[in-house]
Amino acid sequence: MSKAVVLSSGGLDSTTCLAIAVNKFGAENVSALSVFYGQRHAKELEASVNVANFYNVARYEFDAAEIFRHSNSALLDKSTESLEKISYAAQIEKNRSQKISTYVPFRNGLMLSMAASFADGLYDDDLVEIYIGVHSDDTAGHAYADCSAQFIAAMSAALRIGTYEKIHLVAPFLCQKKSDVVKVGLQLGVPYELTWSCYERGDIPCGQCATCRDRAQAFALNGVKDPALVKNFP
Repeated sequence: MSKAVVLSSGGLDSTTCLAIAVNKFGAENVSALSVFYGQRHAKELEASVNVANFYNVARYEFDAAEIFRHSNSALLDKSTESLEKISYAAQIEKNRSQKISTYVPFRNGLMLSMAASFADGLYDDDLVEIYIGVHSDDTAGHAYADCSAQFIAAMSAALRIGTYEKIHLVAPFLCQKKSDVVKVGLQLGVPYELTWSCYERGDIPCGQCATCRDRAQAFALNGVKDPALVKNFP
């Protein structure tokens, strides 16, 4: 029997992937994997717990913070860089660089490798699909190189080869936009009110960071209000 491991940040995209996996395999055959890497918005891990409980799936959490000890990415809690409150496109134009300040060095490569090793051991006798919620908006302007189609294709091949064709990488929204993710999630009844996307540390979304802006636009394009914002601002 096939199993699934979903990289679950607690955010919108990964939670939609979790819904897809549960719908396909059943909750008993799905595991959610979260990673603490020193992110400033560690609140997302609380969201991942709530999401896993909602879907009644096993959840595991790894600590990879030490690996990024020497990085000064603005997404890390220890960073001396300020968090820019503008869109990704505006950041790229302002900084005249494709790599934005919230890029964490090879983060997706690390997480996918961790997930493959974890899944290969956990499900010793089963084929496993590893889900990651990257989409085309993540790589617009090459903002996040480790979300690109080229990167995902290369990692997919590496995971298959390195696990004797046992591990298969699934990125269901790779060539779609965040609004498409929301559309599918709404159809599946994803509990978006439980998710957290904001890069800030507060108890409610800031509404100004790049990921908050992208999320708001994705819901607006689907003609609905963000359930997480409705929860906080009734």
